[in-house]
Amino acid sequence: MSSVVKRESAFENIPSIKAKTLRINLNPDIYGTFAEIGAGQETARHFFRSGGASGTIAKAMSAYDKDFSDAIYGTEKDGRYVTQARLKTMLAYEMKLMEERISRETHPDRLFFSYSNTVATIDFSKRYKGHGWIGIRYQLDPNQKEFDEIILHIRFKQNEARLQQETLGILGVNLIYGAFYKHHKPRKILKYLYDHIDKDILEVDMINFSGPNFKDVDNRLMSLQLIRNDMTDAVMFGPDGNNLLPAAILYKKNILALRGSFRPVTKVNMDMFQKSHDIFIRDPGVDQDNTIVIFEITLSNLKASGEIDEQDFMDRAELLCSLGHTVMISKFQEYYKLVEYFNNFTKNRIGLTMGVNNLVDIFDEKYYRHLSGGILEAFGKLFFKDLQVYLYPMKNSDTGQVMTSNNVKVHPRMKELYKFFKYNGKVMDIIDYDPEIMHIFSREVLKRIIKDEEGWEKMLPEGIAEIIKDKKLFTKKVLLEK
Repeated sequence: MSSVVKRESAFENIPSIKAKTLRINLNPDIYGTFAEIGAGQETARHFFRSGGASGTIAKAMSAYDKDFSDAIYGTEKDGRYVTQARLKTMLAYEMKLMEERISRETHPDRLFFSYSNTVATIDFSKRYKGHGWIGIRYQLDPNQKEFDEIILHIRFKQNEARLQQETLGILGVNLIYGAFYKHHKPRKILKYLYDHIDKDILEVDMINFSGPNFKDVDNRLMSLQLIRNDMTDAVMFGPDGNNLLPAAILYKKNILALRGSFRPVTKVNMDMFQKSHDIFIRDPGVDQDNTIVIFEITLSNLKASGEIDEQDFMDRAELLCSLGHTVMISKFQEYYKLVEYFNNFTKNRIGLTMGVNNLVDIFDEKYYRHLSGGILEAFGKLFFKDLQVYLYPMKNSDTGQVMTSNNVKVHPRMKELYKFFKYNGKVMDIIDYDPEIMHIFSREVLKRIIKDEEGWEKMLPEGIAEIIKDKKLFTKKVLLEK
């Protein structure tokens, strides 16, 4: 147990920002640097004001001028400054200086840290609210060779630069305090980020933990916590399990999105993906090299018996990641909200791959009663510009009829509206589907897995059944989806 944790009990439940900074300042071991760019030296200011900062702050700086910044940290490949790459460069550079300039022989118990942020606050026209990267690289044991690191991305919602600066300063204090005193409770670190900050003025849409003291932290679960804590509307993670910044991944991209439960991912899911992807990239307006495929799961789809089952979520994530896919978790129950979210980051082509049942739901008025413009308002957002729906057929289990866009049954009041979008080419059938797998449904596969029945293995993509068996996925007797 580190010296930091040993001292924790005497200082539990300290509410104020001043108390947090003072506690750190009075800890004789914590010692580090502050490098803040773009929004003043707001975090360091709190430590200076509380008193005793000479025992904590080795250096505080702001390399505002780009030439100065490049002279210190070098130039980034993309030439940008408010990026994760820039933040990581700053953290690494400042920590290296700490190790070079502070003698371990003279200070054997020092716990080094480097705190950095690179931020763009709201512009003069107030069109762009501002965003930033914040992080800390630090150690909890003076003999620790590999550093721990917490990196997050934020979006401001306030309309004044001064207010954003103040928020950033408080957030920085909360991060540093949580890193040292709540490192053994990473979920608590997430919640404590908002101490003295209203959630409606700041969004945290990505966070990653790394290092020896976070070796058991799964960043996908931390991503899920951001959604559950109402800190953001959508999160993404890649095949390696690390969280991704949606804005960076989706920026000016062509997007093909598949929504599903993926519980588990089946041959039908993969056929939907492959066939719709083939159609999507054949579009003359789509550059394959500038295209991202997203497997999206809504928060409501993660809930079993009213609550989110985290193990169930991890099982689904494990399989999708093993297939090399990027996964998105969102709060967008309605498709138009998902498309609206994508449109924040790109004006290029957007494709939605879905089954017949999903299309029927889209034309159900009950989902749009809260909108003043009703279903017409929703459809104005859904079928915005270059959106295309790729429809995977469904076989009627009673009649054997294959349901496509040509014979799908929507509510009588919606028929003319449906025809409008159908005949304007917004809905395209996937015609080269595999008819031999149309009987496969995730919920039926899940039942067989849970009941330990035979035959489910052949319903899944190659290698997936082995992963489920080896890691004993979906073995928990969760409530089956209806």
